[in-house]
Amino acid sequence: MRIVDFLDKGASLNREAPCLTTDGESMSYADVVALSNSVASALVAHGVAPGDKVGILSANDPTSFTCIFGISRAGAVWCPINPRNEAAENQQLLDQFDCSVLIYQASFAPLVAKIRPALTKVHTWVCLDDDDDRALSLAEFLSAGTGSAPDARAGDDLAMIAGTGGTTGTPKGVMLTGTNLETMSAITLMAYPFVGRPIYLALAPLTHAAGVLCFPIMCLGGEIVIMRKPDVGDFLTHLERHQVTHTFLPPTLLYMVLTNAALDSTDRSALQCFWYGAAPMSPARLTEALSRIGPVMAQLFGQTEAPMMVSTMAPADHFNDDGSVATQRLSSAGRPSPLVTLAIMDTKGNQLPRGERGEIVVRSSLVTPGYYLNPTATAEASEFGWHHTGDIGFLDDDGYLFIVDRAKDMIITGGFNVYSVEVEQALLAHPDVQDCAVIGRPDEKWGERVEAVVQPRAGHTVDPDAVTVFVKERIGSVKTPKVVHVWPDLPRSKVGKVVKPDVKAQLAQSG
Repeated sequence: MRIVDFLDKGASLNREAPCLTTDGESMSYADVVALSNSVASALVAHGVAPGDKVGILSANDPTSFTCIFGISRAGAVWCPINPRNEAAENQQLLDQFDCSVLIYQASFAPLVAKIRPALTKVHTWVCLDDDDDRALSLAEFLSAGTGSAPDARAGDDLAMIAGTGGTTGTPKGVMLTGTNLETMSAITLMAYPFVGRPIYLALAPLTHAAGVLCFPIMCLGGEIVIMRKPDVGDFLTHLERHQVTHTFLPPTLLYMVLTNAALDSTDRSALQCFWYGAAPMSPARLTEALSRIGPVMAQLFGQTEAPMMVSTMAPADHFNDDGSVATQRLSSAGRPSPLVTLAIMDTKGNQLPRGERGEIVVRSSLVTPGYYLNPTATAEASEFGWHHTGDIGFLDDDGYLFIVDRAKDMIITGGFNVYSVEVEQALLAHPDVQDCAVIGRPDEKWGERVEAVVQPRAGHTVDPDAVTVFVKERIGSVKTPKVVHVWPDLPRSKVGKVVKPDVKAQLAQSG
């Protein structure tokens, strides 16, 4: 399936049903199909051929999201550009991906003006929602079309190119095919509860996980409620007003929901599935979520190279057969998905038995064919015939996957391997801690020492000594941070993940 086929499938079920809803106004499936046809026709009129790359620089917005389907209908390749990136990074990505068209919101016109001189491959500039003297308005862009929509396909099935987060160095372009997205959508529909016509609330950026999760929703003719800004209070209001059945939040935002006073009075009765993922979640906070939000929490684990669904944990898997919370697996990432083969591998390519720790590797039609114009990185990621995730983990006797760290984040102190995720989970269990980061710093005696930076919960004060005692009682002295720093907030990536290199750099500057 192409990306546009998900839209057309939903339209085949009910063309007049609401498809995209924002600020109280809805576009029906017929509306979205019609606009996507116009965008596709206009792209062809402006010289876009199947396989050409089209960038979109926009915050959450129904018109820009509809453009994705027009790009697909023209057989072109969608390149989501994160508006939170610095100008230099977006310039690099647009050039690296060979984008020939850039569609953007007027609020990003200053950024576009800054990078435009260097983007010699871009021949068409479209400003969606206002006048920009150096770009076509949406109406001017669409007027070039013939009105007849093409029905084209990229010859290599390429659907989108997504930039890696950039927290590990120079961003790479992950190629995702229609087959990759079809597999992801199939796993979603197989692994999680869907009863009736779904209503999906998208608060997180549509350039990332929140966007691709729309595709399986559309397969069922569901409604997608788009929030323009990530406001937790508005999120709860939308949850009740629209009787939302499905939604997704990364743990950082989910923690904010749990601290919001309006949560307990919000009608959550329609919820079937509240996905969480993109970073490890504290079992203590997850237990709280199961109690206060309801038995609807659903984990997903994946990465840009294998989107979303490497492993899954449905709401029912959070509970034992007797109905009690399955605390023994709340820190897991669920079980390998139905269409994914997963193994734990050592550095020599040997598969390890249950219980032993090594790199998580996968084989699946979910996995990217590689990095755009980067055969070296592609070969490294597919060594021994498996996709290497860069995550360290193990499988327990019941087949649940436990992720213990990113390979690059493991700390070796006094000859012992300390996995930062394990220490972070212990810290997050403390009632005064909202979020944290654990890193290794050079130490003359131990080689590396474990240090932590913690962010207090709103209205709470963190006592470093008390936190140290708390962690030591749970995981022992070797893994306990030698130093606990208290910061009002942590440096984060554009999708809300804590950026550990920035934490290290700030600590190095402070001595």
